[in-house]
Amino acid sequence: MTTALERLLRYVKIDTQSDLHSTSSPTTEKQKDLGRLLVAELHDLGLNDAELDAHGYVYATLAATTDRDVPVICWCAHMDTSPEAPGAGVQPIVHREYDGGVIRLPHEGIVLDPAEHPDLRDQVGSAIVTADGRTLLGADNKAGIAEIMAAVEWLVAHPEVAHGAIKILFTPDEEVGRGTAHVNLTRLGADFAYTVDGERRGTLEDETFSADGAVLTFTGVNTHPGFAKDKMANALKGAGALLARLEHDWSPEGTAGTDGFVHPYEVKGSVESTQIHFIMRSFRTPDLDVYADRLRSLATEVCAARPGLNFTLEVREQYRSMKEILDRHPEVAEHAETAMLRAGLTPERGRIRGGTDGSQLSFMGLPTVNIFAGEHAFHSRYEWVSEADMEYAVQTLIELAQVWAESSNP
Repeated sequence: MTTALERLLRYVKIDTQSDLHSTSSPTTEKQKDLGRLLVAELHDLGLNDAELDAHGYVYATLAATTDRDVPVICWCAHMDTSPEAPGAGVQPIVHREYDGGVIRLPHEGIVLDPAEHPDLRDQVGSAIVTADGRTLLGADNKAGIAEIMAAVEWLVAHPEVAHGAIKILFTPDEEVGRGTAHVNLTRLGADFAYTVDGERRGTLEDETFSADGAVLTFTGVNTHPGFAKDKMANALKGAGALLARLEHDWSPEGTAGTDGFVHPYEVKGSVESTQIHFIMRSFRTPDLDVYADRLRSLATEVCAARPGLNFTLEVREQYRSMKEILDRHPEVAEHAETAMLRAGLTPERGRIRGGTDGSQLSFMGLPTVNIFAGEHAFHSRYEWVSEADMEYAVQTLIELAQVWAESSNP
C-alpha cells in the first residue's frame, strides 16, 4: 500500500494556494488540480462515487462493512495552502532518521532548531519532512489528506474490519475562511465529522475561538494642503491614532492561552477615507460585543480630538466556538480519545487559538472535532511534519472507524 508519507510527497508539489482577494469559488482554479488527482485515486481505491464539484469540493463514500446501525462519520481535510508564505514550486526534503539536532535547509538560511521547535525533540529516529526553505511545505493540510487517503486504502484492503459508512470531504479555501462556503451537506450525508488538521500527535480540539470581523472607517475632510489650516481632517492620521491606542495585551503578540484579542491586519485609504480591517477573537462569545464597544469608544476619542473627522464601525460574524455544539454530542470527542488510546497515544484535549472548517460545519448541523495531523510551524517556510506522527494519525483514523461501529447498536 502507499504510505501517508509517499502520498504527502506527491500532494505538496501541487500548488494549491488560495487567494483572500479573489471573489471566485474556489478562489484559485489550481486547487482543482489536486482535487482531480484525489478523485482519480479514490476511484482507484473503489470509491466509485468520488467526484469534484464546480466549487472545488471532493466528495466520496467508503461503504460500510457491517449491518450495525452505525452513525455516518466524515473525515475532512482542506486542499488549499496558506497565502501567507510562498507556495509554488514546493520541493519537499525527507530528513531520514532525525538525530535530534538542528535541521538546516538549503535555501534562505532557514534553520529548524529544537530550541525554537521543541516538538522536534519527540521525533528522534523518525523521518522529518520540510520544504527547501524557499516555500512553505503544505503539510497544512495535505498531511491530513494523505493520512485520510492512507486510512481509506487500509480499510479497503481489510473488509473484515467492521465499520460504518465513512464520508470523505476535501475542501478548498479553508485558509481564507471560506472552506464551507459551498459545501453540500445533503450530498455529504454525514452525522458527525472529524477535521484532520491539528498539530502535535495525540491532540484533539473541541473548542475554537469565536470570531467576528470588523471594518472601522474614518471619514475626513480633504483640501489643498497649502490652504488646509483648520479645514483638513486627515483620516489617515485618525487611523494611526486609533492603532496607537490598541494595548499590547489586547493583541495577538501580547496574548496566549485563553486570552482573546483584537488584531488589525490591513489598512488602506487616503486623507478623505481610511479603512482598518480587524479580526476579533475570544473563547467567550460575549466578549466580542465588548471588543466592538471598546473599538467604538477609542474611535470616538480619536474623532473628538480631530474636528471634522467621523467614523463608522461595521461588524460581521465569522464563526462561533464549536464547543457550543459539541458539548451536546460528547461522544464525538470521546470516541476520538478512545481511538488514540488504542493507537498507543495519550490523548490531549485542548482548544484552538483559531478556527477550522469544523467551526462552521458544527453550526451548519455537522458536529465536528479536530484531530491531529502532525503539522508544525504552518504558514511559514519552517513548516515540518514527521513520518511517525503521520502514521499515528492513520492508525487513529482506522481505530476511530472501528470504535464507532463497536459503540453502535447491533
